[in-house]
Parts: sequence; structure tokens; C-alpha cells
Amino acid sequence: MTRTEKEKMIAGEMYFSADPELVADRAEARKQMSIINETADQSVRNNIVSKCFGTAGENLYIEPRVTFDYGYNIHVGKNFYANFNATLLDDCPIRIGDNCMLAPNVQLYTATHPLDPIERNSGYEYAKPITIGDNAWIGGGAIILPGVTLGNNVVVGAGSVVTKSFPDNVAIAGNPARVIKSI
Repeated sequence: MTRTEKEKMIAGEMYFSADPELVADRAEARKQMSIINETADQSVRNNIVSKCFGTAGENLYIEPRVTFDYGYNIHVGKNFYANFNATLLDDCPIRIGDNCMLAPNVQLYTATHPLDPIERNSGYEYAKPITIGDNAWIGGGAIILPGVTLGNNVVVGAGSVVTKSFPDNVAIAGNPARVIKSI
């Protein structure tokens, strides 16, 4: 059975980003983002976000200027807070546990591209999922790269670039991020 480009994308396989279904999905996501980011009423914003995201727990709070590729690949638990200018590139699933906070300008990137320039220019790309456990706090301006898993109770220092996965109960910081303290 032939898989659609969308199915390949979500599975982390090479896919054609200009596929008409994906182009339409991104266009719809941009419409929804515009409404989310221009709506002052938090309950209306939460309602729209809950419909756009794959799953969203109770007590969701997202400040304006949230940016995402599709929305339907984002799964957040209860008591989720995203401060201003959250960027969630969700070509592959982004899974965030309960009681998590994103400080301003946090960026979660599942999208990546081939290193070979000819391949990269072909329009084919791929993605790797991001998973963040419960009770995580991601500091301002931190960047989480494709394929990273962070355990429960992880704290990421402001400005960090997280290039690899980390276990439960650690504070990490730096570029590239490293463990600076056990919690």
C-alpha cells in the first residue's frame, strides 16, 4: 500500500513538502494561527488551540504569537503554559507532558533537511519527533532540535540549544546543552 506524503512526514520518513495536501494543511494552520494570535479572549483562544492541536489537556494557556506548521501533530498535557512567541514546528509529533512551561521565544523544531545540497533542493525533507516529559520548564530562547526526548522534571536554561536527549530530574544548559545539575 502506498503511503501519502502526510503519512510519511508524520512517520519521520522522507516526504515531499510541496505535496498539495500538506500545502493545504499549512494554509489552514496559518488561518487558525492568525485567529489565535489576534484573539484577546483567552477562552476563545484556548478553544481554537484545542481544535488545532492533536490533543490538549485542561488548563491550557498560550500567549499570542504562537507559530506552528500543522498543529495536529502537537500534543500537550494538562496545565500547559507557553509564553510569548512559541515556535512549534510540528512536521513530526511534538508531545509535551503535564505541568509544563515554555518561557518566551522557545523553539521546538521537528523539521530537518538532507545535508546533501542536491537532495535538499529537491523539496524532500524529513522530521524527527520531540518528546518532553511532565513538569518540564524550558527557559527563554531555548531551542530543542529534532529527535530530542527530555525526561520528567527537566529544566532547560535560557538560551540553550538542546541537541540530544536527557533523562529525568536534570537541569541542562549551554550550547550544546549539557547537564549542569541533578534535581
